[in-house]
Amino acid sequence: MIPIDPGPRGPRLRPLTWAPAAVDPWRGRRRPARSPSRNCRATSCGGSWKKVLRFLQSVEQSSGTVETSSGSMQVATGRYHTLLVHDSSVYSCGSSLCGVLGHGPDTTRCAAFSRVSFPSLSRVINISASHNHAAFVTESGEVFTCGDNSSLCCGHGEVGRTIFRPTQVEALKGVSCKQVATGLSFTVILTRNGQVYTCGSNTHGQLGHGDTIDRATPKIIELFEGPPQVVQIAAGASYTFAVTDDGTVHSFGSCTNFCLGHGDQHDELRPRAIQSFKRRNIHVVRVSAGDEHAVALDALGHVYTWGRGYCGALGHGDENDKTSPELICSLKNQVAVQVCARKRKTFVLTAEGSVYAFGWMGYGSLGFPDRGSSDKVMKPRVLESLRDHYVSQISTGLYHTVAVTNKGIVFGFGDNERAQLGNEYIRGCLKPTEIMFQKSMEDIAIAAPSG
Repeated sequence: MIPIDPGPRGPRLRPLTWAPAAVDPWRGRRRPARSPSRNCRATSCGGSWKKVLRFLQSVEQSSGTVETSSGSMQVATGRYHTLLVHDSSVYSCGSSLCGVLGHGPDTTRCAAFSRVSFPSLSRVINISASHNHAAFVTESGEVFTCGDNSSLCCGHGEVGRTIFRPTQVEALKGVSCKQVATGLSFTVILTRNGQVYTCGSNTHGQLGHGDTIDRATPKIIELFEGPPQVVQIAAGASYTFAVTDDGTVHSFGSCTNFCLGHGDQHDELRPRAIQSFKRRNIHVVRVSAGDEHAVALDALGHVYTWGRGYCGALGHGDENDKTSPELICSLKNQVAVQVCARKRKTFVLTAEGSVYAFGWMGYGSLGFPDRGSSDKVMKPRVLESLRDHYVSQISTGLYHTVAVTNKGIVFGFGDNERAQLGNEYIRGCLKPTEIMFQKSMEDIAIAAPSG
């Protein structure tokens, strides 16, 4: 929870350097002076404590479930599939290549959102979808995985076979977890104590252990065992980010596409702080790892991008690569609360519920009906078709995108050849289209066995 001080003029945020973790990192120690970024954040939110609080809550929810009028929800898009949490139950649709939908070996495709079976007492609070595997965290802190395990990314030991149903990771029993991030062939797990575990392929050091040895079961990254505490993780194709509560971004793994943000193309076998942010005293609160580029959000709601600039994915009006983070100037007047990067495209959600998108249209997955399915959008542009809705969360896959509003309405756009938008009657759409999942979910939930 965000710490609130009920002052004489109403609730206000405590004057400490903001950390989105549930634990106060300064408990038992002398607190630092008020951070300048807090004053600037209040100014950027019009001086309203309500807007500041909403900003902090929206950022905190951006990597987990968001509260909507129809219940808690989270969306995660993979290569040709989509996962959706609704009131702690998981639903999936699209192609079940390598068991990523979690419905068993007999299911190859789901044309509509279908309920995934978990043990009866498991309430899922966090999900992550990659190309060929998926990971889930339950309310009790347990981690489940399913999908292609040939790279050992599911964390079940030396078992290279496909995992067709969500299966608990035994090596993490007794470890209370809160977030998962799935890379191309590896998995990153964040505990409630701020510790980070990784498993799977380690060709480029993306597991963060100082070597290139694959791990069949989750192994803790020793560097993160002490303060500052890790509060968010993100996994790209072959690299990893970890954000600590002091606003530092640590990156490790492959730097082929400059995604590590260190100004070079050297792989990092251990977590290394991105000095560009530290030198400029930028307090980062969230990062998103794309296939070839990355995007970060700071405590003022400003957005930074780096990596490959193909198709305008960095939002600077050109296709130039950036070896270190650079501020997107055209979004300086917006207060961003979520950033999302994937295949040569980027989405930014603002505190007002608006969606900005840029990069490669990718079969319509940017959501602009007036642009061709392979066009480039070089600078951030608002999705006019969603102006009448307050978008709370967004996730983009290879060729499709799914968004959730504060009323629990789900919109999808882009390619739907494999039913990854949860609608079997459309081939694809350039314009965000409402996915009528609620009725289907209720019908399936009623019919599904309780176990």
